Amino acid sequence: FRAVNVDGTANVIVAAKTAGVARLVYLSTESILLDGRPLDEVDETVPIPEHGHLSSYAASKAAAERLVIAANGPDLVTVAVRPRLIWGPGDGTWLPGLEAKVRSGVFRWVDGGKYLGSSCHVSNVVEGMVLAAEKGRPGESYFITDGSPRTFREFATAYLATAGVEPGGGSLPGWLMRPAGTAVEAVWRMLPLESPPPLNRVEVSMVSHPMVVDDSKARSELGYRPVITIEQGMSELNKGSVA
Repeated sequence: FRAVNVDGTANVIVAAKTAGVARLVYLSTESILLDGRPLDEVDETVPIPEHGHLSSYAASKAAAERLVIAANGPDLVTVAVRPRLIWGPGDGTWLPGLEAKVRSGVFRWVDGGKYLGSSCHVSNVVEGMVLAAEKGRPGESYFITDGSPRTFREFATAYLATAGVEPGGGSLPGWLMRPAGTAVEAVWRMLPLESPPPLNRVEVSMVSHPMVVDDSKARSELGYRPVITIEQGMSELNKGSVA
């Protein structure tokens, strides 16, 4: 993670300066704030934790965003965009992983899937990045979302339906799942296993707490508005699955 996200980003910064690039927009993530606490209507004033990230991915993305913002100056304007839960056509990570858990029979809602979470369709990600390139204030970061958050159950059920999958109603309590994610991850680190653990702290945290970010800054400073709604995005995916 460090080689790609941190060292790779440092190389991009050097290359941009060498080539005389005027503005650099970095695709960051809300994960840079994940240290086990809920994200409940957080905005860009919430500081990035120095330590305690739930995953190497989150820690490396946090370090990379710091590099990008620190590189802002007269020879290169840098801006970071933080979409929350990218989804849509071409998703090769989140939907396939969720679908695999459901099909294998291990999927369960946490606390009934009641927690609210923000999301960002890939078309809205692109819109936010283009606006950041055009209007982003130097050295600033911006959250972008689809708008009003949905419960994880509502969103995930609709998203899985686009793959022809029904998640069922089984649920486990958060007080059990949070330590279970930590324990399973620890066991996997001790054993010589190449496969990813069936459960980890990040996944559990993302579905057992509110995960809501506030994109007001992007709306006021960039003029950002979602170009596609969740309903439209799901409808397009459903049409594609039929085709």
